[in-house]
Amino acid sequence: MAGFTLFLSFDLDVDSAEALKGEDPVARSRGLFAERAGLAKVLDVLERHGVKATFFVPGWVAARYPHLVRAITKRGHEVAAHGFMHERLDTLNREDEMRVFELAEHMIKHVTGSRPLGFRAPYWRWSSSTLEIVAKRGYLYDSSLMDDEKPYVIEHAGHKVVELPVDWRLDDWPYLEYYRTLTPRELLEMWIDEIDYAASTGGYVSLTMHPQCIGRGARIRVLDSILRRARELGAWLPRGSELARSVLGSGDS
Repeated sequence: MAGFTLFLSFDLDVDSAEALKGEDPVARSRGLFAERAGLAKVLDVLERHGVKATFFVPGWVAARYPHLVRAITKRGHEVAAHGFMHERLDTLNREDEMRVFELAEHMIKHVTGSRPLGFRAPYWRWSSSTLEIVAKRGYLYDSSLMDDEKPYVIEHAGHKVVELPVDWRLDDWPYLEYYRTLTPRELLEMWIDEIDYAASTGGYVSLTMHPQCIGRGARIRVLDSILRRARELGAWLPRGSELARSVLGSGDS
């Protein structure tokens, strides 16, 4: 991969995890902000910068909020799988986990017309069966593991799956929502450092954001500033499937 790569992705969870847990209306409303305002703001910023990104969407979200998924695909972004109701796969037996994959794929295909090519485990947690299921169900790529700073190929049972690695430091949710340990400006500074480093080394950065988080208030300026910096430095900003095919074509492993 020439230059450096910024894999920009969004987890469109909305209120799936809260609904699964049976949480109260106020807790669910935090996720519903994605439907009412967050996603639209994210899509507008991406369009302003001419960037096509990847959205990981639970199947339940695709079924309950199909208008959100259609808004994503209408602007040329990729929709990938993210469980059915944001389940922790490591708490499921193999049969139940397989059912999660089947339901998610069915609902995404029903709304978009295409089966998802990529997968990201909710909470970035795999079970002992996840790799086998991802490989045998023919996914082009996964984006859940944290064991490298660049994409690579996993070979399992005769199947090749490209891994697009992630990192908790490069996710908006822990810093702005869960632990609330950084301000948006502090988060932006840290991420800009990562982008500058990748640009200096010809490397790879994977940033994960959530429309209900990064789209709230002035936080959207973080996304805008990241994209301006990436463009200044000549970043390649592929969708997940484009990046995965590039890795397979280059022979990286």
